Amino acid sequence: MRRAQEKVIRKFRKYHFELKHLFVLLIVLIFFQILVSLVHKSSLKKLLVKTQDWYQQDSAERLANLLSNSLEMLLETASSSASLTPETARKIIQGINNILSQPLLQQNVEDICILIPESNRIFAIDNGQVLFHYFFDDHSHLPPPDKDHSEAIRYYRQIREKIRQQEQIFSFREGRATFHVFVPFVPKGEFTGALYVRNTPNFNFITREIIASFDETAMIFVALILLGLLAMFYISSYTVKERDLAQKQLFEEREQRLRVEIHHQKEAQFTRRIYHTHHKAEKVMGFIKEDLAVLSESNIEEVKYRVEKYANFISRVIYDMKWYDLPLQTIRNPIFRTDINEVLRFIVENIFLRISEKKHLFRFELDLDERIPPVAINEFVIWEIIEPLIQNSLDHAGEKNVTITICTRYHPEKRESRLTIADNGRGIQPELLEENEAGIKKIFLENVSTKKGLHNSGFGCYLAYEIATQRCGWNLEVENLQPRGCRFTITIQHGTPGSQA
Repeated sequence: MRRAQEKVIRKFRKYHFELKHLFVLLIVLIFFQILVSLVHKSSLKKLLVKTQDWYQQDSAERLANLLSNSLEMLLETASSSASLTPETARKIIQGINNILSQPLLQQNVEDICILIPESNRIFAIDNGQVLFHYFFDDHSHLPPPDKDHSEAIRYYRQIREKIRQQEQIFSFREGRATFHVFVPFVPKGEFTGALYVRNTPNFNFITREIIASFDETAMIFVALILLGLLAMFYISSYTVKERDLAQKQLFEEREQRLRVEIHHQKEAQFTRRIYHTHHKAEKVMGFIKEDLAVLSESNIEEVKYRVEKYANFISRVIYDMKWYDLPLQTIRNPIFRTDINEVLRFIVENIFLRISEKKHLFRFELDLDERIPPVAINEFVIWEIIEPLIQNSLDHAGEKNVTITICTRYHPEKRESRLTIADNGRGIQPELLEENEAGIKKIFLENVSTKKGLHNSGFGCYLAYEIATQRCGWNLEVENLQPRGCRFTITIQHGTPGSQA
């Protein structure tokens, strides 16, 4: 049991509710409660309206039937006497008038009369004297009624035969609540005509009271739900506030740990960069010693030029050791006007061709376009880009008599220069040309190298790519050639911060 409870708790802990989630839940519940209340109210109102319509019709028919029965009984009682005295006649007439006029005092009853057909005519009687005269005297000459009953006569013409044959109550509804009721008038068991009653019963006050009571109940219910949800909201917000505080402390701790980790990574990367440039500096220092050993009056200018370049490179290496991230103005600056062709010639002739023990394994072909404009990049930064790419062709060609072709081209219509470094070796392994999620090829990533077991390998191409793309704003691509070899391509857009028109 306890294990099952812990399992349920762990399942719910996966869901983190924020205040906004509770607020949305509150709004949805209130909206649904109001919607249900409105639907229920509408259904109740329809039921009340139907019930009211039925009750209005039933009450109108009952009232008309009661009046008809009263008149029939009064007339039948009077007709049983052998003779009628004036006093009796007066009482009968008074009774008939009371029956016909008393309902008119009610607010809902609008018209009452007795409809009697004679030949092709229909007479409307609304007076006790006329009705008494019709039944006990001469019924051939009837005076006109006190009121206009043309509407009742018109309706009666439509149902006259049905009432005669069926002797049932007929009623018509006009509008929402006006009922025209016709009750067969059968004194002494003989069909004489019909009693007409126009009635407008109104029970809207009952409907209003029921709807108002329902609205009051619904509002109380919604208010109770709202108070309950607000209490839940307050308790949940307090709980969420404590959780947010704990999360904030956790995030701060993680942030601090990430800062320390990033600092260590920067230190490690800085150390590797120092090691990488220190190795080059050692090689350059060897070249300086060789030049000083062969210094003579005949080659003093040549040696002076090379030693000055070497010394400036050593100075740049020492300067780089002072910074994690070099100031941008020391990398690219309008005061720099570097000739890329001159840098390429110096690196090839005074760096790679001075390695005497490997000189017979490779050769260089330079195809340089002298139209290339100078760039606003420090020449030793360009040195750091180009030297690892050439070294990669030498180290991974895997062949003797490797030819490395360095070509520069300027396209004035595009204001674009291209520098390519190609070789005819065995090329780059296909998996190193695959791109990651950021679109960077694997060969340009840190710690990626085909030199197995060598410490600090896989840094040259990464360093060249980072400097070229991130610091100089250039584009660096690599591809395999057919049938063999590979090619690095550096694209320089003139007019950008990393170039000088």
